[in-house]
Amino acid sequence: HVQLVESGGGSAQAGGSMRLSCAAVAHFDSMGWFRQAPGMEREGVAAIDADGSTSYADSVKGRFTISKGYPKNTLYLQMTNLKPEDTAMYYCAVPYQDLSATETLRVMSSGGDFGYYGQGTQVTVS
Repeated sequence: HVQLVESGGGSAQAGGSMRLSCAAVAHFDSMGWFRQAPGMEREGVAAIDADGSTSYADSVKGRFTISKGYPKNTLYLQMTNLKPEDTAMYYCAVPYQDLSATETLRVMSSGGDFGYYGQGTQVTVS
């Protein structure tokens, strides 16, 4: 069983910053963050692969940064210049197989069963 525990969510004003963390039970090469707002489709936000390459949704490019922490098996999402449309539940995810960052981002937005994810952490921007 892959256990992923997200933390760091909360409320922020537009233009503010927030950092999300994800504690994983082990090291994974391919990881990512996706978000989902009520009534909306799941949206892949950011992904990172074994080489450290990253991929971002157009809606967050230049504002969000995904990174890994070693050796604590932690995934981060640094969010800056937050906007009200960033309001959503954010989930840390690991695809069922190792993928490139671009492919991880794609499958997280696919709507299908792509991998493991945690309980999520709520981000609210006003």
